[in-house]
Amino acid sequence: MIKRRDLYLLPILSALMILSVSPMDAKRKQTVETWPDGTPIASWFKDTTKVDVNTLGRQYVITDYGVKNDSTLLQTEAIQAVIDQAAQQGGGVIVIPRGTFLSGALFFKQGTHLYVAEGGMLKGIDAIKHYPLVKTRMEGQTLNYFAALVNADGIDGFTISGTGTINGNGLRFWEEFWIRRKFNRECTNLEALRPRLVYISHCKNVTVQDVHLINSAFWTNHLYQCEKVRYLDCTIYAPHEPADAKAPSSDALDIDVCRDVLVNGCDISVNDDAVVLKGGKGTWADQDPDNGPSCHILVQNCHYGFVHGCLTLGSESLHDWNVILRNCQVEMASRVLWLKMRPDTPQHYEYVTIENLEGSCGSFLVIRPWTQFFKPEQRDDMPLSQCNNIVVRQIKMQCKNFFDVGLSEKYALKDFTFEDITVTDERSAFNPALISNTIVKNVVINGKTWGK
Repeated sequence: MIKRRDLYLLPILSALMILSVSPMDAKRKQTVETWPDGTPIASWFKDTTKVDVNTLGRQYVITDYGVKNDSTLLQTEAIQAVIDQAAQQGGGVIVIPRGTFLSGALFFKQGTHLYVAEGGMLKGIDAIKHYPLVKTRMEGQTLNYFAALVNADGIDGFTISGTGTINGNGLRFWEEFWIRRKFNRECTNLEALRPRLVYISHCKNVTVQDVHLINSAFWTNHLYQCEKVRYLDCTIYAPHEPADAKAPSSDALDIDVCRDVLVNGCDISVNDDAVVLKGGKGTWADQDPDNGPSCHILVQNCHYGFVHGCLTLGSESLHDWNVILRNCQVEMASRVLWLKMRPDTPQHYEYVTIENLEGSCGSFLVIRPWTQFFKPEQRDDMPLSQCNNIVVRQIKMQCKNFFDVGLSEKYALKDFTFEDITVTDERSAFNPALISNTIVKNVVINGKTWGK
């Protein structure tokens, strides 16, 4: 019970409580994570909790529904029938059990999920006729092209999980691609007729976790017009040798006109770029309603083996912003941050932060014109492309070329920050004066300190 004399102390105690709480509240406010433009990162990005497959409804083990455990037998129709049955009965999990199951394109529907059990493999057939032509998205265009092995469109809550493998079985496609290139050096990716491994479009609240995504004939994972997508602890792999059988254009994850994407704890090694932001290409791309920006992309805690670029903006991008790559180990990467600038496309890359990376690479930062298969057209009001508010900090790397930057009348570079960096640099070409309004703080290159 409070005594009368204690009542006189209450105002003092209250003041002391306010004083003691306020600094803590202030500290909490200071530790709220923000995007590079200063806006708060939503709490959704902190949730790396794995989806429990047992909460997703009835499990449809495909071998219980007429699919045979025979790796030589093509069973596209039988597996699709299980997916369709699950959708008709209110949804559930399509389980690929231990064993290898050969299939062409599969189409998942609302309420259905894919689970690949340990020792299980969904393997793509290596003949393009088993991947039907559909209206889809490829290389910054909406067009008719071949479906992927795993397709999900317009689904809320789609998941791919399990520690098994989705194998694109791409060797035959890769060999044919390189033969075509020998015959015609101008042969494009689209002319080579290859399916992607996973294509997820117009979906939200997607989780892909733990699964091994390997040997894609073309792009490995492609997201188009999606939001709130998580890739958690996945292994994404395609070979980069030998020369006549490496996996061309086997991008690990293409993020195309998407927002709110988290890539956490993944192991990535492919014969092209790793995480790639896309959104459209061409002189009039900014006026096409199928195109658009990609924003709020967080890539963290990943390990990179051989890749062409750890984080690449372009070559088919319009406007990318609020992008973070952090807390990663890099080995054998040709480039870390690659800003591909198409002279035929209005592009704007801004508010990108690269922080707390260690390892080795060829070039760390690359900004160069990208002219592969581009088609310039006359446009009197063509916007000037630009890159601004790019931050590189807390880096410890061995580089062949830390600063691989070229200027062009087609784009402007400004407001870059380089801070707390220690690198070895064989090329030793660091020249922050090339970029307008560059801030350099505590950058040590080959023992020489810039911006003390």
